[in-house]
Amino acid sequence: MIHLAGDLPSVQKALFRNLLALLLSAILLRRRRVSLRVAPGNRLYLLGRAAAGTAGLLCNFYAVDHMVLADANMLNKLSPFFAILFSFFLLRERPRPVQLAGVAVAFGGALLIARPTGSAPLLPAALGVLGGMGAGLAYTFVRKLGKQGENGDRIVFYFSLFSCAVTAPFFFLIGRPMTLRQFLILMAAGLFAAGGQFFITRAYFFAPARELSVYEYAQVLFAAAWGYALFRQTPHPLSVVGYAVIIGAGVVIFLYSNRLGPFRGREGPAGAE
Repeated sequence: MIHLAGDLPSVQKALFRNLLALLLSAILLRRRRVSLRVAPGNRLYLLGRAAAGTAGLLCNFYAVDHMVLADANMLNKLSPFFAILFSFFLLRERPRPVQLAGVAVAFGGALLIARPTGSAPLLPAALGVLGGMGAGLAYTFVRKLGKQGENGDRIVFYFSLFSCAVTAPFFFLIGRPMTLRQFLILMAAGLFAAGGQFFITRAYFFAPARELSVYEYAQVLFAAAWGYALFRQTPHPLSVVGYAVIIGAGVVIFLYSNRLGPFRGREGPAGAE
């Protein structure tokens, strides 16, 4: 949806992407009678989640607008590696060798799909890497907040509020008029993003990054499906091999984690459903 929105500033796309998430999360908080008050011990982590997520989002959108789409998408797939790295330093969650190997294999499958050209301009490529880093750090903060019992809907609300507050002034300064089609596309982007935010927040509440990161590569599978459905894009043979590699890595990680019983005897954090 962001790519379909055309030549609009990244901050404008980011603003509309998060407006709907802000509205939906506010409605959920009201219906569930959840207070907006954040425990003092969670405020710094919540601010870190919002700042890292917003920075990562803006960097990713810039890369998407100024690079080959596959290359920009590939750089954003570095986020699981950063999530594992930050989880080790911030949460003391040690990844097991098999899990690290699974993520590396999935990364290789994503490379087969993207087939980077190696001709990306330096600034967009650097910002694409920073976008993946920001997303990985944001997921780590979500995990930390989940372990401390923070409400998932409240996390989405404050992230969306922070992002809108940061991007709104730039929208009024450099924003461009939109056609009705562009507006509807950005509303759709906001709807899909809101759903993704709620589910990814829940996921990182209940499992560490080392067990979830490999599944983030499923995004390329969904992207391929939507690409064919909307644009009749036929996958390259190497892409098909990449899909198989990613699915295989996901199955191996799933079976390995189940064998170790990662959730056995562990309760979900308070406030999570």
